[in-house]
Amino acid sequence: MTTLADAIGAFAAPDNTTDDALVLLHGWGMNAAVWDALPAGLTAHRVQHRIELPGHGESPFDPAWAAGYGCLWRWADACLAAAPPRAVWLGWSLGGLVALAAALRAPKRVRALILMTTSPRFIRAADWTPAMPATTLAQFHEGLLADPAATLSRFLVTQVRGSDHAREVLRTLRHELTQRPAPHPEALALGLELLRDEDLRGPLPDLRCPSLWLFGDHDTLVPSGVAERVALLNDKAQTQVIRGAAHAPLLSHPRETADAIQSFLAGLA
Repeated sequence: MTTLADAIGAFAAPDNTTDDALVLLHGWGMNAAVWDALPAGLTAHRVQHRIELPGHGESPFDPAWAAGYGCLWRWADACLAAAPPRAVWLGWSLGGLVALAAALRAPKRVRALILMTTSPRFIRAADWTPAMPATTLAQFHEGLLADPAATLSRFLVTQVRGSDHAREVLRTLRHELTQRPAPHPEALALGLELLRDEDLRGPLPDLRCPSLWLFGDHDTLVPSGVAERVALLNDKAQTQVIRGAAHAPLLSHPRETADAIQSFLAGLA
């Protein structure tokens, strides 16, 4: 299977593009190794800052962080503290939610957002039907108490379900998961609570920076219908649905993902 690096390894930024830092935030349960698939041409013009979410990989986890109001903003603050003064932020899934919070928290710090299979609200509501049911996250939360490793493995399977090249993508995700220290169980539980409780639809119209939202039309965790809702909430947002992709288009559809990122970054110039 072609990797994202293979797909646009020759991509170079236009001559009039200034070099930018690139902040990378992975998804729930994962770590910075997932970004090994990034295109060499893209990273050649930008200094990578692979920030691991609290309690993931080698990032420390503070047990004093409690769930509830303000928790997402504390995660965003932790990432902002590790990030350069100004950068393009690329976030996947939960990492995208944290990146969005960072852009709302410190708009001068985030030049642009690339949000991959993420949503301002992950759980279904009467006025937000393109989302996963609350029972899905509840099942993962219950599983964490009994067997964190097995639950994380089951989550990986859910991410690739329905995707083209599902087996190859699942194999890659499992490999990347072993490249860094295992996530802290409390951080995993808290991350699920963020996905369950947080709702950034209200402040989304106030997002100042350019944003690209990428979705997979086979994604069961963040349905592609979110694209239309995001466009209604923020008329400056760019959205694109990648056909045949599920929750990890970075790995399953590298060429399409690369084309979308390339076009967006070129437009920033």
